[in-house]
Amino acid sequence: MALAGCSSSGSSDDRAKDGPELKVTASFMPEPVGGSGMAAGFVTVTNSGGTADRLTSVTSPLSDDVTMHTTKNQQMLSVKSLPVPAHGELDLERGGNHLMFMDLKKQPKRGQQVAVELHFAKAGVLKAELPVEQPTYNPQHS
Repeated sequence: MALAGCSSSGSSDDRAKDGPELKVTASFMPEPVGGSGMAAGFVTVTNSGGTADRLTSVTSPLSDDVTMHTTKNQQMLSVKSLPVPAHGELDLERGGNHLMFMDLKKQPKRGQQVAVELHFAKAGVLKAELPVEQPTYNPQHS
């Protein structure tokens, strides 16, 4: 899995003291089945900085329509942003917060990587690769 650092204004010393320090620590996309033209994406973003941030959008060459969702009372609801707490993490996982890739430009296959850019309110853009896993893949969280 490829991980990339974030970009932000100000010196790195200022960000280390005050700003969010984000990195993707886990990611995957279950291989879509049935040719639905949609796929889900899951990532964990860890913030080791002392300032909270918000995931505000996601872009990908796989789809021009990537949205963020939360699941409440077994219903998937679109949201405009998701919080990343200071000294915490944003966990996008099955049954909870997740990404939806609509109108796929191509069908991702197991073993491939899907490039994404995660856009944050304070930290800027964080690039990541989501490995495409079997449709039933569900990592064990400790």
